[in-house]
This record gives sequence, C-alpha cells and structure tokens, in this order.
Amino acid sequence: MSTAPSPHRIRLLRWSAPILAAPLAGCNWVVMNPSGDIAVQQRDLILISTALMLLIVVPVMAMVVWFAVRYRATNEATQKDYDPDWDHSTKLELLIWSAPLLIIIALGALTWVSTHKLDPYRPLDRIDAKTAIDPKVKPLTVQVVALDWKWLFIYPELGVATVNELALPTNVPVRFDITASTVMNSFYVPELAGQIYAMPGMKTQLHAVANKAVSGTGFSANYSGAGFTHMRFGYKALDQAGFDAWVAKVKASGAALDRNVYLTLAKPSEKAPVAYFTAADPKLFDAVVNLCPKPGQRCMSELMHIDQMGGAGKEAAKETHGLQYDFPNSHVIDQTERNEGKQTAPDAPGAEKAPADHSSHSGADAHAQHR
Repeated sequence: MSTAPSPHRIRLLRWSAPILAAPLAGCNWVVMNPSGDIAVQQRDLILISTALMLLIVVPVMAMVVWFAVRYRATNEATQKDYDPDWDHSTKLELLIWSAPLLIIIALGALTWVSTHKLDPYRPLDRIDAKTAIDPKVKPLTVQVVALDWKWLFIYPELGVATVNELALPTNVPVRFDITASTVMNSFYVPELAGQIYAMPGMKTQLHAVANKAVSGTGFSANYSGAGFTHMRFGYKALDQAGFDAWVAKVKASGAALDRNVYLTLAKPSEKAPVAYFTAADPKLFDAVVNLCPKPGQRCMSELMHIDQMGGAGKEAAKETHGLQYDFPNSHVIDQTERNEGKQTAPDAPGAEKAPADHSSHSGADAHAQHR
C-alpha cells in the first residue's frame, strides 16, 4: 500500500511551487504557438532539432549519475570488476561514435531541406499542411518601410497605407517587400513568420500566410537607436469580411500619403500613433529603396545605370547636387532644422486622435544617438 505524503512535505511543495514557476512568469510562448503556417514549420523545426539533440544529452546525463553512484568510493563491489589491462572495446567505440554521427547526419539533412523550403524569398506552395496553393493565385503585396522609430505599411494593390498597424486576411498568401529609411532594422511578427532584415538602399522579401484570426504585436528585432524600445506595431489577422471592412475604414481617413507626408513621417519620433492613409504615390516605395524620396535627389537605380553604361565622364565629377543621401542633408532632417534644434516629428497627418508621448530629443540628437 502507498503511504500518504507527510504534511511537512505537502507544505514544502505548496510553498516551493510558486518559486519554481517564477522564472516562467515572463515567458511569451507565441513562438511555440504560432498562427501562421511558416511560423508553424519553424516551430516544428525547433522541436525536431531539440529532440534529436536530446537523444545524446539525456543518456549522457543519465550515465553521469549512474557512474557516480556505481563507482563511488564506498562501493566495495566495484573492486572485484577492476581490470587494469583493459584499454579498448570495439563495441563501445562504435556506440560512442555512431550515435552522434547519425544525429549530425539527420540534423544536416533537416537543415538542408528546411533552408530551401523556408527561404523567405521562396513563394509559398501551401496555405497549411492540408491545403495547397493554386500557382495562379497572386499573393497580396505589402510594402514595409522601417522608419525612425515606427513602421510604415503600404498596400499598393489596395491603395491604402498605415503607420504602426498591419492587417492581413486569413488564408491568403502575402509577400512582404521590406526596406528601411536610414538604418538597419529587423521586421518580425513571431506568430506569422521569422524575422527578416530591413536595410536602407535594399529590398528584402518575406512570404507568409496567416491561418487564424488573431491579434498580436510585431516589432523590430535589431537595435536601431533611441526609440528602438517602442518600435512596435499592432498585428491583426482578419477573415475576408473583417479585412474588407478594415480596408474601407483606412480609405475613409481621407489623408493621402504623398512625398511630403512621407518626409514628415520619416523624421525621428517615438511612440508614434496609428495613422491611416490612402496611397497617393504608387512609386513611393521604389523611391525609398533607391534613396530618392526627396525632390532633387538622384535615385540609386539611375546612378547604377550610369555606371553600367561606362560612367558620366570627367565633367560629372563636380556635379554633386542630388548626391547627398545621409545626415545632415538627407531626406530625414534638413540642415536648417538641425541648426534650429527642432524637436522630433509631430503627429503625422491622418493619425488617430490618441495621446502620444513623443521624445524630447531633437531630430539631430536622435540621429546622433543611433548612428
């Protein structure tokens, strides 16, 4: 018969349980419980890799305990099995080397397959494990611009844009075109897909799909300066009816996203409120990628074409107008604003009327902190 635990033991377990669980109190298990198929496959990859490595870790840790107990100094029985002439065992060598080798081969094969299958540039071939994508289906395009310190999302096919809010329809493939205005960031929605870097002068891509209607948070996973802590945005996955209603709500804002509005948005600001726009300039994203959203700037694509054609000749050596892209004469902060010590960008046109706590740093100071 089993004996009931003593009251002292029950009391000890009752008091120690909160202490043992305390390290888990701040854990967010969204990576292990995602709502997007790409993130689900990445989670499975983590679990399979961990299980393969535990095939070695668990036996080794168990044998450490077994050896410590069996060959302890007080165990006289071990003296009878002592053999000073023993130095080799083929069976033991095969066991020691074959198990890790097989696990390394399995991990290598898993890495090779998953690296190609989960390539962020690779278009999706399925909605989920049971549903394939028709090759004729065109993914929804979302253009992502990492600003200082907020996120701009442009839906070119829908004619809308938002600041610090991303909404997607469920079970629809999405292609993210990603860039940055000044410094490198990393676009990351944990429950949707893995992170991908956003870099100025470059365009990266990420393909993903949302399988469930959820609300979450996306953020920058790469430090980018003073306002990095609050560089977060709301993420919504909606059914088709809910997404259509959301698009209609954004279009009803009436604020147009043109070059001047973008230049205002691009100025450093912290805790920027959600803002809705109609996308008035279809070439804005390409201009941001080519570092020429400001009037008078020469686009990188134009300069690369000139270089490809052999250059513009010696007479172009002194033509520097339009070739200043970085601080202090960039598209973010004007020299006059730097001299006047103006504060960070005010609330952008189209912003929802909500209290916003902007940084007290000047634009120049903000850039000095993250450069």
